[in-house]
Amino acid sequence: MNHDPFIVPPGTKISLKNDYNPSYQTSSEEKVDANIKLTAGIQQLANYQDILYAQNTYALLIIFQAMDAAGKDSTIKHVMSGINPQGCQVFSFKAPSAEELDHDYLWRSMKALPERGRIGIFNRSYYEEVLVVRVHPEILEKQQLHCIPQGKHIWQQRFEEINNFEKYLVNNGIIVLKFFLNVSKKEQKKRFLDRIQSPEKHWKFSASDVKERAFWDDYMLAYEEVFNHTSTEFAPWYIIPADRKWFTRLIVADIICKKLQELNLQYPTLSEEHKQRLLEAKKMLESED
Repeated sequence: MNHDPFIVPPGTKISLKNDYNPSYQTSSEEKVDANIKLTAGIQQLANYQDILYAQNTYALLIIFQAMDAAGKDSTIKHVMSGINPQGCQVFSFKAPSAEELDHDYLWRSMKALPERGRIGIFNRSYYEEVLVVRVHPEILEKQQLHCIPQGKHIWQQRFEEINNFEKYLVNNGIIVLKFFLNVSKKEQKKRFLDRIQSPEKHWKFSASDVKERAFWDDYMLAYEEVFNHTSTEFAPWYIIPADRKWFTRLIVADIICKKLQELNLQYPTLSEEHKQRLLEAKKMLESED
């Protein structure tokens, strides 16, 4: 599948409104066929993850960012449903704790990075520091910073720090995949109302979600700045249409599989000594009564 329509080309400026359609789907994809392909993709992803774990050379960090109700949780649940739990870990980043505020803003993310051979998933991430903090700059006052650069300088500084951080990760074998689930304001409203009207979904709804909706345009501008400054050759952003959840899941799974395929993963090659020990163990077992 061609992923070009979803990637943010490094070094270019994009417009979420003009360049990326939340309701986009390829003309050849239908929901039933997509679910069949997703099932196959989940199996393929499980196979790649098994080799990734055995090879123990690379790690994969998958970052999900989105507005509320865009489908981050359900995408993670469906796409990673076939993964061995031993080889995967999910972290959801909420408002920083008192301990976390006593450290630099990347500290809690560094602690949660996946080990070699594992897949780590960030449900929201350090990008909140240039998104929600930008929309609500009063949060900066609580971060105990020794110095706050004026104007846009703070965001330019953090863009540079994040790019350097991700370059460091990639240089050390941690592959970074970044997904923005692009839901429309109209679809978000529909999903909010569905949560309110469905008792089994009440737990998903928070009044603060509606309050944040009032800052929609500010968030869109903040996201555009993020994409324009942090989509790089080594860690590009993918903007995934999120109005149709089945299509979202299919594209995310396909991109993850392709990235793992590019790593040319292989099961470890055994030494001659190890092979000899296997033969000896085989003989011992076969000689038992």
